[in-house]
Amino acid sequence: MEAKDVLYDLRMKKGLSQDELAEKVFVTRQAVSRWENGDTVPSTDTLKLLSRFYDVSINTLLGSPRQLICQCCGMPLDDSITGRDNDGALNEDYCKWCYADGTFTYSNMDDLIDVCVPNMVSQGFSEEQAREYMHENLPKLDYWKKYSELSDGGQFEAFKKQLIKEINDLHIEGMPELKKLNALVGSYVNLSYRLPSGMNAKFLDDRRTYLGNQLEPEFGGDRCFGVLADMDFILICTYGDGGKDPELVLYKKR
Repeated sequence: MEAKDVLYDLRMKKGLSQDELAEKVFVTRQAVSRWENGDTVPSTDTLKLLSRFYDVSINTLLGSPRQLICQCCGMPLDDSITGRDNDGALNEDYCKWCYADGTFTYSNMDDLIDVCVPNMVSQGFSEEQAREYMHENLPKLDYWKKYSELSDGGQFEAFKKQLIKEINDLHIEGMPELKKLNALVGSYVNLSYRLPSGMNAKFLDDRRTYLGNQLEPEFGGDRCFGVLADMDFILICTYGDGGKDPELVLYKKR
């Protein structure tokens, strides 16, 4: 789609008149009309406002002229999996798994490869092919080329180690030692738990990225432990195949 068509469709989906949209992004109705006729495109500052208002990337607003890929893991990007800065704005350079709320989640390339390889194998690659591809292509991406500039000096890795220690110190019966936390997007792991009151509740934000892992129980069985955490909480649950019948074991504020 051309930019003019995208801008028109987004406004119509919001149910706004040209006057109403103009008021929200501080332009005139005539300016909105010119965008939708294809006579002009919004200025850079207005594109940023529109991106926030519609919750889509600037690339989408302009008709997706560029094929975006995550500059950390190489995954093709669309708005649903694009990472966000700490002010909530979409960052078109990274996916949600590699960049969460203004924080890079990987400082070790081998750790990232270990996470990506099983997904590539499920898409038809052999493990050897997947690892060879990642080792060849990751160093070409901006994050790894500029790692010394973009990294936080190991602060996030130190936070993960502290979080792992806190979780292991809980000594959850039947749960093996946690050794690693991976980035997980809320919408993929936001299970609904039945509370003692009989009501069901979710504890996560679908749009946020968390740290977590899945662990096989020490004593066997067909249920896994799920671990999720961030700066504010630790959540531990169990569930069956594919996340069925989840049960909340612990939810703890940090």
